[in-house]
Amino acid sequence: MRIDVLNGVNLNVLDRRDPGTYGGVSLPELETRIYEWGSQLGCSIRCRQTNHEGDFVDWCHDALGRADGVIVNPGAWTHYSWAIRDALELVEAPIVEVHLSNVDDREEWRRHSVLEGLTAARVVGKGPDGYREALAFLVERAGS
Repeated sequence: MRIDVLNGVNLNVLDRRDPGTYGGVSLPELETRIYEWGSQLGCSIRCRQTNHEGDFVDWCHDALGRADGVIVNPGAWTHYSWAIRDALELVEAPIVEVHLSNVDDREEWRRHSVLEGLTAARVVGKGPDGYREALAFLVERAGS
């Protein structure tokens, strides 16, 4: 099973953000965990991160016909990027939206996701382990 993990804006400085909110890991540490979890589940993982919305859109297009599942954490783009939503609408594989923090318990503007209704699942507030849950969901869904 091939899974693309697409991380968006500001995830590259994850280790500089509030550890109580974001889990206290760096992006390389997070990606190492994701690759390990993927290996344990028999998945081929491709992790990508960008601060450039157009790159993120291009990576959504790259997933077309390639990925069996996509995990996305667009960061702040979650709340307003209709371009990312439009790009993900083309993806036929199941998509899981992940947020390290519990965006539903934070500022009002963070509670809205333009991806609502598009994703097969949404995982919030579980820190780095949210990615493991998303991987397991995709693997279980593929097996059913």
